[in-house]
Amino acid sequence: MTVASPPRLSAAQRVPQVVEERPLRYPDPSSRAMMTRRGWWLVLLNFVLPGSAQALAGNRRLARIGLGATLALWLAAVLAVLCALLWQPVFLTVVTNWFALIALQVLLVAYAVLWIVLTVDTLRLVRLVRTGRVARFGIAAVAIALLVVASGTAAYAASAAGTARDTLGAIFGASGPAVEPSDGYYNILLLGADSGAGRDSMRFDSISVVSVNAETGATTITGIPRDMPGFPFAEGPMQDRYPNGHEGHSDPDCGWGSGINQLRTEVEVCQDGSSLYPDAVDNGSAPAIEATKDAAEGILGVEIPYYVFIDMHGFAALVDSLGGVEIDVEKRLPKGGGPAYNGQPVDEWAIGWIEAGPQHMNGDTAQWYARSRYTTNDFDRMERQRILQQAMLAQFTPQTVLTRFQDVAAAGADVVQTDLPQSLLPFLAELALKAKELPVQTIELTPEGGIDEHDPDYAYIQELVRTTLHPPSPSPEA
Repeated sequence: MTVASPPRLSAAQRVPQVVEERPLRYPDPSSRAMMTRRGWWLVLLNFVLPGSAQALAGNRRLARIGLGATLALWLAAVLAVLCALLWQPVFLTVVTNWFALIALQVLLVAYAVLWIVLTVDTLRLVRLVRTGRVARFGIAAVAIALLVVASGTAAYAASAAGTARDTLGAIFGASGPAVEPSDGYYNILLLGADSGAGRDSMRFDSISVVSVNAETGATTITGIPRDMPGFPFAEGPMQDRYPNGHEGHSDPDCGWGSGINQLRTEVEVCQDGSSLYPDAVDNGSAPAIEATKDAAEGILGVEIPYYVFIDMHGFAALVDSLGGVEIDVEKRLPKGGGPAYNGQPVDEWAIGWIEAGPQHMNGDTAQWYARSRYTTNDFDRMERQRILQQAMLAQFTPQTVLTRFQDVAAAGADVVQTDLPQSLLPFLAELALKAKELPVQTIELTPEGGIDEHDPDYAYIQELVRTTLHPPSPSPEA
């Protein structure tokens, strides 16, 4: 029995069938309703899955490029999230690597350009003149708006990657090898100096040592009084000069008294600092900073390979970039540079007050909180500086950094200097994440802490630091 073959359709007869089955690629241009619906679908698909509009209605080679780039970007984003959650050391190594950041920036810019090309091609495929009179303007406006959102997001991410790269290069310029932790800790000298208006020189008025446990991230901040007298130096050129402890000066150009905060003036003005520490500048430091490191090592009995310097003149910008800080003020404090003459009432020279109680401080208020001392004393100021440091650490959350990244990066590059090598950043960043889950310990070398401010017992200070960083293990019960 012979089966009759189906009748062959003419080209004119085949067109309606193709249009009905594949309206996106083969639309009926005479139907404005169909062309309008098709236009909205193509614009939406171009936004949700760039390249899909071309796959369904346009150039398939361009579609492969768009879809391939989109799927690769999605895959990279998923891997980045998984890495951030499960393999944080790897994630931090990548995001703090100069070459990885520049590669990311180039790829994001290229993807933003590709999205523009795909959007323009999508509008060509839509054939706006065939859509409804009102719809054609709506489709074009929505396509442009979605393009701004999509490519703008990619461009912003590229800009953020570039900012991160530039900031890392500006702050962490040291290229030396990372130093192994000393006795289980990374010890970093934290210096704050004010070179603002009304100061005849820049002195290290805030001096602390941050000790970070290399395994747990547990952090201890030790505050060193700026006027601590007769302190010893660790082995080095300053110890050779002062074998029996630092001495005062009769020359006012070399500082006042023997306080540790006078070292900058002494080393850079009255001594040839470059001959004392010839490698300091090449290693991202300065002779005065190296002398202060040696002093802090001599006082505390710990090895301090690195420093972080914060210029208080621009400190307010850093606090503002974090959105301010939350601090519970213990005592009402005046703002202002102090009295013009002995006995001048506070209300005459104060330019404002920081009231007692919980405060959300902007940069200017936080700066005065750290500096104010005319109605208190230097030891109170040291304690407030430590409180402020902890408040700022609390503000450095992933949410804050992501939402205010550009501001934080710009302020940090202007305010912070350090000799920490960039190669150490991933490890320190991982420790910082651990540290946020632990309380910050503080050691204050003040009379309240049992230290004689006029004649400190440096052997006792070193023992105090040692037992705090390495508490004795509890003896097992019998």
